Amino acid sequence: MWIYILAIASLFAQVAPPFDSHHPDARPAEDVRLPNGKLQKDAILAEDYAKSLKDARELARLSDELKTELENSDKNVLSLQMLKKTEEIEKLAKRIRDRMKRY
Repeated sequence: MWIYILAIASLFAQVAPPFDSHHPDARPAEDVRLPNGKLQKDAILAEDYAKSLKDARELARLSDELKTELENSDKNVLSLQMLKKTEEIEKLAKRIRDRMKRY
């Protein structure tokens, strides 16, 4: 039993080798610079922020449209268009949440 545990532990140890700071090409991912001199991480954050703002605007627009359609519809009617808007709202919200969870 202990042999299996040790074998599995040694496999996990081989999967992710430790960071070797003595290697000449070794640099942490956050120090990567773009040709314009900016940090890659800062550029990714700025791009994600812009995408999230765009998605949030679209989310607000769809939510307003859905609210208006619900107010103007009968309680016994469910249109396919309203259902599609709710699915798109879910996709946008998930996309924004996933971007925020990365950091």
